[in-house]
Amino acid sequence: CTGTDLNQRTQPHYHHMVEAFLGEGSFGVVTKCRDTKNNKTVAIKVNKSDPEILLQAKLEIFILEQLRRLDPDRCNIVEWNGYFLDGERICLNFELLDQSLSDYIGDRNNQGLPMREIRPILNQLANALFHLGSVGIVHADLKPVNIMVVNRSESQVKVKLIDFGIACNTSAVIPGDCVGTIGYCAPEIMLGTPYDEAIDMWSLGLVAVELATGVPLYPGEDDYDVLKFIIETQGQLPDHLLESGLLSIQGNSIYKLKRLDDLEQLLKVRRGPENGQTLFVRLIKEMLALDANQRITPSEVLKHPFFDPGLSRRTPCTDMNSTGDKTLCSLSSNHRLGGQNSRGARNSCGKKAQNNNINKNNQ
Repeated sequence: CTGTDLNQRTQPHYHHMVEAFLGEGSFGVVTKCRDTKNNKTVAIKVNKSDPEILLQAKLEIFILEQLRRLDPDRCNIVEWNGYFLDGERICLNFELLDQSLSDYIGDRNNQGLPMREIRPILNQLANALFHLGSVGIVHADLKPVNIMVVNRSESQVKVKLIDFGIACNTSAVIPGDCVGTIGYCAPEIMLGTPYDEAIDMWSLGLVAVELATGVPLYPGEDDYDVLKFIIETQGQLPDHLLESGLLSIQGNSIYKLKRLDDLEQLLKVRRGPENGQTLFVRLIKEMLALDANQRITPSEVLKHPFFDPGLSRRTPCTDMNSTGDKTLCSLSSNHRLGGQNSRGARNSCGKKAQNNNINKNNQ
């Protein structure tokens, strides 16, 4: 989009009355507005007039225009109603949704959701990624605050993916760009290697774990912290990632973690046995494959046996390993799950290409 394009295609905004402020970020603010022409309530994302923010807003419009080919309800993405200019500020008009998935999890005291509630939410998010892939778009910042519950009072929760501020076309990704949010980025992003839509699947895997446990799987203050969590939990990163990475990761924090396999036992201890827990953990491991080429795809997720409708009607197995309590204590004392992590979204970091020397022999 160019400045001329925006001026030619803008719409009058005088009929939008601000009723509340919904949130803010580095881009600007999101407001709840009432359209006095039709009395509908909408969400308006008001971008700052800063030149870099304006450019980012134009790029977001470019992506949103492409997403208009998709049915927002069927594809589980937020409905975009266009944009207008308020002086030098670009304002994006979206449907008003209920609350973020992060707040929805928080309303449960961060204890996690049962499998019967996770299943439809995860299915809808995989559906969203499938349709994004069909039009060649990478979201690049998938996390609970960028997923909205449409109406929390509905018996079966419906969710939609929002915030395409750093989304891009798969063909236009730039290796070395630090997109996403610390704690939800795929290894290839942190190491500066080429990436594609598989980064969204990694993020979805982390969102799924957070749905089940109520807390992030890989909290950390920087990429080094997060990579230490990943290596301790899943083992050494593939050599081709370490050898082709453009970025050097430095830091001092060291965390001792249990295996990702312990997740199933943790769920049994925290929530008791539930049908689908074994399949859920199996799916998570496929989503969090360190090698992006081995990561499960959205279409494969949608066909995964975890989504078998019969699971919710079966009696769960009550056989629990006697090490369960020890596992939970170990996880809690080592902060494997929980704690505060840095969640600031990042655009291009502008880091220079360097030798990547993540220690291959982490103790």
